[in-house]
Amino acid sequence: MSERAPSEQGQGQRIWIMGASDGIGAALARSWARRGARLILSARSGEKLNDLVRELGTAEALPCDVTDGDSLRDAAERITTGGPLDRAITLAAAYDPGKVMQVDPQMAAQIVTANLTGCFNFVRAAVPLLKPAGQLALTGSVAGYVGLPQGQIYSATKAGVINLAETLRAELAPAVDVRLISPGFVDTRLTQKNDFDMPAILQPDAAAEAIIRGLNGRGFEVHFPRRLTLAIKLLRALPYPLSLRLTRRLVR
Repeated sequence: MSERAPSEQGQGQRIWIMGASDGIGAALARSWARRGARLILSARSGEKLNDLVRELGTAEALPCDVTDGDSLRDAAERITTGGPLDRAITLAAAYDPGKVMQVDPQMAAQIVTANLTGCFNFVRAAVPLLKPAGQLALTGSVAGYVGLPQGQIYSATKAGVINLAETLRAELAPAVDVRLISPGFVDTRLTQKNDFDMPAILQPDAAAEAIIRGLNGRGFEVHFPRRLTLAIKLLRALPYPLSLRLTRRLVR
């Protein structure tokens, strides 16, 4: 299967970033803005988006919510008037660490809706907006590779996003260049909720640069930092009797 190589570093590309109000999404917007991309930035927080747009000077703020199909459809209609997209990326996510039996069921449902159903909603809205062979990127997580202690519903939803991206790759290629982003630990408002050591943690700017390099390459998955992701991929590849014994040792 042949894949297109995205144009030089995003120069002049029209890119929709969902989850752009802070964290990796905001850092990604700044990095692409420096490269001359034409950005459409979305998140639930219109105030934060407007602050970022004022900072960048050239981007467009388009508040919407991945859990609200109507708001996504309205956003898609507005985007259509400006022409097709080169790329559409979603980083929107909800997170609440803890053991499965301790999580609040209502919070668990909200995480599923935001992370998995929201990703599906974004795909349905974004794909028709892409130019031929345009790029669609979904954000999973290394937390979705294998069930780890205190990953609870978040890890399960990210495993679902990984599966969804694989399915979309099979169904949509080569008309759509489907990619999967799998970050390790990144210093954001979500990971700041953790009360455990986070190996190889990155700053959002470094994560953004890794994502852009990966999306400008040809591989399906962009995963980083590799000293962490490769170790967890190895754990996933082990037989269950061994991998479960190892993960059990991580229970606090």
